[in-house]
Amino acid sequence: MARFVDQVKIYVKAGDGGSGCVSFRREKYVPRGGPDGGDGGDGGDVILFADPQIHTLYDFYHQVHFRAENGRPGMGKKMKGRDGEDLILKVPVGTVVKDAETGEILGDLVKPGQTLVVVRGGKGGRGNARFATPVRQAPRFAEPGTPGEERWLILELKLIADVGLVGFPNTGKSTFLSRVSAARPKIADYPFTTLEPNLGVVKMPDGETFIVADIPGLIEGAHRGVGLGHEFLRHIERTRVLLYMLDISKEKEVIKDFEILKKELELYNPALLEKEFLIALNKIDLIPPEERDEKISKIVNLFPEELRCKIYPISCVTGKGLKALLFELYKLVSAQRESEES
Repeated sequence: MARFVDQVKIYVKAGDGGSGCVSFRREKYVPRGGPDGGDGGDGGDVILFADPQIHTLYDFYHQVHFRAENGRPGMGKKMKGRDGEDLILKVPVGTVVKDAETGEILGDLVKPGQTLVVVRGGKGGRGNARFATPVRQAPRFAEPGTPGEERWLILELKLIADVGLVGFPNTGKSTFLSRVSAARPKIADYPFTTLEPNLGVVKMPDGETFIVADIPGLIEGAHRGVGLGHEFLRHIERTRVLLYMLDISKEKEVIKDFEILKKELELYNPALLEKEFLIALNKIDLIPPEERDEKISKIVNLFPEELRCKIYPISCVTGKGLKALLFELYKLVSAQRESEES
């Protein structure tokens, strides 16, 4: 299985243009044939192609240098040299392309089949036949081809999903994903089980679907590189809706955890707090049945009144409460999709 790689630096070089040809006609009974050197071929471009079948930048992890084919030199009889073939590099949908030196964003490949020319091939040089004039009937020179463009690129993958799961390690995000979709992320009772983002497709009763991304657990300081989650915070930027996953069994820390998560997102990118969101209070199965309603009510009431309508007590183990949560998530996702299309 390919390793998940979501950021790489690569060097790309377009093909050089082929040189023009210096040639003169050599025919029987034509003792002084004129110039007939052909033009050189153009160099190939380097093109990125968004392939929906690729989900990681792993192919660029070991191979860093990529060069398109050079144009071929011109030939006699005014024959143009062959153009160099373009080099097409397949990248995942959701790849952001930046110039490594300036940081300029060159493109954002968000649609399957989308292409981006990152460096253009050089032009082929003109052959000596191009320079013949009534005054200069036998030019003995031709143009060299121009060099192809070259640059270092940063490729950065941002997963495209409808819902992003945000939470501390061991709050049940992976269990949630495995319960509501066909995804099978690694699940265990220790922190940082999720070492890379996982995607799952949730299918609703009416056949409609939405995509959920399980991001590695955040911890305080994630925005500045603490823990694992900071490596994947960029993936949350593309999601339409956020689902904060909190552990209700940590009764005294639920509100504090929620505030820390919000702060980490804000410090990474303030725009993340503008996204629609819901709050899932997971692990209600750990509360004794006779105390469950009272404890849930008590914890919900700790939140500001305007947030209480966004809170859904659930158990990812037993499935309790998941149906209502998924229905509300789908409503929010659908509203965001319609807003984007209008």
